[in-house]
Amino acid sequence: MQIEKISDTYHRITFSDGSIVYLIGTAHVSRNSVEEVRNIIETENPDRVCIELDASRMASKTSRKNWENQDIRKVFKEGKGFLLLANTALASFQRKLGAQTGANPGEEILGAAKLAEEKGIPVSLCDRDIQATFRRAWAKSGLWNKCKLLATLISAAFSDEEITPEELEELKNQETLEGMLNEVAKELPSVKEVLIDERDSYLASKICSAPGQRKVAVIGAGHTKGVIATMECIDNGESTPDTNELEVIPKGRNIGKAVSFAIPALIIALIVYGIVANGWDQGIRTFIYWIIVNVSCTFVTTLISAAHPLNILACAITAPFFALNPVLGVGMLGGILEATLRKPKVMDFEKLNDDAMTLKGWYRNRILHCLLVFFLSSIGSMLGTFVAFPLLIARLA
Repeated sequence: MQIEKISDTYHRITFSDGSIVYLIGTAHVSRNSVEEVRNIIETENPDRVCIELDASRMASKTSRKNWENQDIRKVFKEGKGFLLLANTALASFQRKLGAQTGANPGEEILGAAKLAEEKGIPVSLCDRDIQATFRRAWAKSGLWNKCKLLATLISAAFSDEEITPEELEELKNQETLEGMLNEVAKELPSVKEVLIDERDSYLASKICSAPGQRKVAVIGAGHTKGVIATMECIDNGESTPDTNELEVIPKGRNIGKAVSFAIPALIIALIVYGIVANGWDQGIRTFIYWIIVNVSCTFVTTLISAAHPLNILACAITAPFFALNPVLGVGMLGGILEATLRKPKVMDFEKLNDDAMTLKGWYRNRILHCLLVFFLSSIGSMLGTFVAFPLLIARLA
């Protein structure tokens, strides 16, 4: 395989069978990337265009959905509240960058698909389904990494820091990207593995297997090095990534499951111990103490979320009992009740992306508000559990 580096973002790759891939690494919110992609397709006139997009995201960007049929309550019932929250925060961050640079997130990829359609060039969607990617990242992350991931995404979404066009173009430089990815690998190794490494392999495999002898492939600049390395392995016959295996959602970690059952078990054990060691009166007082702490923490955080008054009461009252059930969670109840008591309107879906860029929008938009209630009520219940646990031990001692 021969690799000709035309620029930091553009490579001409010739395989041993004579086929050629013009690989373009872009910044998804860069106006320069939009123009670069268009110029290369116009110049090379390939027989296929491959893009870093999956079918579900392509449909969401190009088709007008019937928002009236969307039911966010189903998201909470299926336990996907944190996934949606992370996805929304990431989209908000990208959209905020796009607003600063004058380019919509992914505009260069959609532009490549549109230009290919105009010229009668077939398009291949080469990325893994976004839900599979997020669910794999979530399943492979421990509790601490999940908290760090959410904190990072949410802080980025609400950050007021601006990025200049020059700084954005610098993000396409391989040395800069490698430094950033190494930092991500240190802080969130499982997330980096799923979001970057696995998708490098997936994209390379799909691009190589796509029909055509002369293909233009448009991917994010962060994937360029990994995709080229995988293509070399494929061309040399060393290995071909199994894309079906990369779509399988792994089971949750046993340690995480053990902890989720261990904490309620310890709380119950402390209450039982209080009864056995000091009698029913002491045991009941311990249980009431546990209820007061958990109710108080959940009430405060749910109140901060500006949930419906009935929802605040429901979450606070049920929090101590949901906290003892590792399968259910008070956040699920809070999200479902908020969506029921304040049913989202079509306008909320239509303004979702714009509202997600501001804290005020998260309170105003009913979809985002449901996620906010879900998140803060969950935080309140967890906080109540961790605050109450050492206090219960101290009280018994």
